[in-house]
Amino acid sequence: MLNIVLFGPPGAGKGTQSAKIIESHSLIHIATGDLFRKHMGENTELGQLAKSYMDAGNLVPDQVVIGMVEDKIQENLDANGFIFDGFPRTVNQADALDKMLEKHGLSISGMVALEVPEDELKARIKERAKTSGRVDDQDDEKINNRIQVYNRETSPVAEYYRNQEKFTAINGVGSIDGIYDAINSTITSLEV
Repeated sequence: MLNIVLFGPPGAGKGTQSAKIIESHSLIHIATGDLFRKHMGENTELGQLAKSYMDAGNLVPDQVVIGMVEDKIQENLDANGFIFDGFPRTVNQADALDKMLEKHGLSISGMVALEVPEDELKARIKERAKTSGRVDDQDDEKINNRIQVYNRETSPVAEYYRNQEKFTAINGVGSIDGIYDAINSTITSLEV
């Protein structure tokens, strides 16, 4: 089973590339935002728990997020694999994900990290704002904050997978197809 962590800062192109990877490798997409919406929309126990934290203005604890991810994996144990998009966001989440996958006889095959200079990220996010409708894509202060939070809290996850020799950096600047070709050759090498 091929299990890929697609990694990179806001605006790096994860959404664009994950769609291409999913199509070409028949992977199941796991994005925590989608899982939150599903569980809260279906009013599941995990959804109610997540909502209680969010309504109080708190982050949803890792064990709740991992529970949602595990639920999705258990529904799709016959899949070719999974692509984790924007998750894990912290080293603690990466460690919890590894332990949960191990319980099911699975592991992360590799992390593909899209590397894009900060000024390019900001330009892309502002361009995306024209079509995304996301308020946090339109405000310079919010954009800067999201990038700072990523640098401070999320980028250490790359080192976690680097230490496991599962990390591959991809230049995230260039044509969409050119970037995809680089990602695809990495993923293909993991399938062997």
